[in-house]
Amino acid sequence: MKKEYDFSNARRGPVIDPAGKTRITIWIDDDVLRMFKEKAAGEGRGYQTLMNEALKSVSFPESAPVTEETLRRILREEWQAA
Repeated sequence: MKKEYDFSNARRGPVIDPAGKTRITIWIDDDVLRMFKEKAAGEGRGYQTLMNEALKSVSFPESAPVTEETLRRILREEWQAA
């Protein structure tokens, strides 16, 4: 190890909290956490991102992406109404 390091040209890394996000501590049931981790691993994504997206889709359903299931339901309703 060096006795002294020069950080004058250093850049901050991803340790800074991203804008619009807050770090919290939360208790999650083991089975729920396991499901999110397994699903995230299968998709090659982070489980916390997946949990955040799930919470957003429930909290703000109008901004949730349209799924195949939702599209099928809407089409059935429109065909029945016609």
